[in-house]
Amino acid sequence: MPDPTVTQCYGDAMSAVPEWMRPPRLEGWFADDLDHLAEAPRHTELIDGALVFMMSPQRAWHSRVVSALLFALAKQAPAGVEVEREMTIRLDPRNRPEPDLLATKAPYYDPDRTFYTPDQVLLVVEVVSPESAHRDRTVKLRKYAETGIANYWRVEEEEGAPVIHTYELDGPTQLYAPTGIHRHELRLTRPFAITIDLDKLVPGRKG
Repeated sequence: MPDPTVTQCYGDAMSAVPEWMRPPRLEGWFADDLDHLAEAPRHTELIDGALVFMMSPQRAWHSRVVSALLFALAKQAPAGVEVEREMTIRLDPRNRPEPDLLATKAPYYDPDRTFYTPDQVLLVVEVVSPESAHRDRTVKLRKYAETGIANYWRVEEEEGAPVIHTYELDGPTQLYAPTGIHRHELRLTRPFAITIDLDKLVPGRKG
């Protein structure tokens, strides 16, 4: 149940808000609260204690790129590395984003798992959409680095083609260093050896 002092604080401003959207405490939402929001949209993130709902219609380009990257990463991942789609990462008590893809060294043993922790994650992939562009390019770039995730990919669209911006963590500064902007082909050795023909990544696309 929400803390009654929350309703007293916000007064009439909260009267039109569904009960489940009212923060349970004055400090806002915590990461573990996401597991108890059955009424929330399927893709709900927590950023700095605030709920972020991904309500925009799914674009075919975004869906195809995510699916193709999932297949490519899973096919080339070495033993001991799992690739997941749309699973949250509990960065800290106030942040639990949901990347499009992640590669993890955590073994699959719990079918009811709802999140990973940064120490388990080798790579995060965000496929940029108009709604998520600011978060993917700035907020998440910083937050993933601050929690020690070693590799980050940001996938942008250029004239219907995917372009992948890759970053690697600089340990002493806890900041990401850009390692490349990949068009046509991506070829990397970290977090594991992978080669992707980007021109063939979106099935049905006419070059």
